[in-house]
Amino acid sequence: MTALRPERETDTSYGQQSYGGPDAFEEWYGGGVQGTPQDPYAASYGSPGAAPQQSAPQQHAEPQQSAAGVPYGPAGDATAHLPPVDDETMALRIPDPPPGASSAARAPAPPPGGRAARRKAARSRHGRRGAEAGAPSEEDGPADRASAPLSRVEARRQARARRASPAVIASRVIGEMFITTGVVMLLFVTYQLWWTNVRAHAQAGSEAHQLQDDWASGKRNPGTFEPGQGFALLHIPKLDVVVPIAEGTSKPKVLDKGMVGHYGQGDLNTAMPDAKSGNFGLAGHRNTHGEPFRYINKLSPGDAIVVETQDTYFVYKMASILPVTSPANISVLDPVPKGSGFTGPGRYITLTTCTPEFTSKYRMIVWGKMVEERPRSKGKPDALVS
Repeated sequence: MTALRPERETDTSYGQQSYGGPDAFEEWYGGGVQGTPQDPYAASYGSPGAAPQQSAPQQHAEPQQSAAGVPYGPAGDATAHLPPVDDETMALRIPDPPPGASSAARAPAPPPGGRAARRKAARSRHGRRGAEAGAPSEEDGPADRASAPLSRVEARRQARARRASPAVIASRVIGEMFITTGVVMLLFVTYQLWWTNVRAHAQAGSEAHQLQDDWASGKRNPGTFEPGQGFALLHIPKLDVVVPIAEGTSKPKVLDKGMVGHYGQGDLNTAMPDAKSGNFGLAGHRNTHGEPFRYINKLSPGDAIVVETQDTYFVYKMASILPVTSPANISVLDPVPKGSGFTGPGRYITLTTCTPEFTSKYRMIVWGKMVEERPRSKGKPDALVS
């Protein structure tokens, strides 16, 4: 067992006398039975034979201080201020406070602010409400207030504060109604402006292909058709329009399917294209449902308008336009339409549609005059070839 070594050269015995004088060694080391030296470390720890190490005596020692700030003796002896040694365990005891220190110095300092502040702090720590109900005080921090249990009154008050008032509930209901209405309107606009065109183009295209197949196979006789059934094709080369012409102007049966309707029997009974004199009147949507007449306002005098039947091409030239008129103005479909500039009987065509766009408040009218009648056996007219 290795003996304990002193921390400093001047501290030689950890509570024993230093080797300062010539008789110091006998006083420290003597005292055994029959003059036998007695080992103090062996007496303390029970391991004989381990002699303490000696250090050379220090000469001209200056006054020093220990690690705790206590000065050593005048000769460098630290035993004057070391704690007493336990005779049984040789353990160092905890040093007592300096003689001048009182119990008031060890007590925690009172809170600053005087007597009023101390009373306030005492009430916050030991008040009846805080002690009984456990309610947090104003001086407590956020963590203390969050962790402290709430009383029934406080819990009910917070529950009432979290509960929405009737005004808030009403505003939420109204807001949800506005949002729902906006979504429904958006879906409706999408349906009208996009989906109706998609569906009408598909239906009109199917009707046009069916009509051409019937003409090629001879299943349908010229001039034989039923209301709502296509009997001709309308070509407007400048607008890149090819659309079936059906009998009648019914919206669900004709116009909403993307086709152009003929003012026939029951409507205004306008003439057919093969008539020797008269006005061939047509109606079509300007917006939605295929919108075949959306850009007829861009036609100029001289632009071609071609009606293709089973055996003949009828070619018209655009003559004039009436931008706005009342829906009740049916004189535009007369055999000699008023306002068209025509002065006598002839073979005319009239295109009618709604205006302004996306409304049906007024009507727009476009007139044309037939300039060529060409059998299908001679091929397409120049207006469709170029």
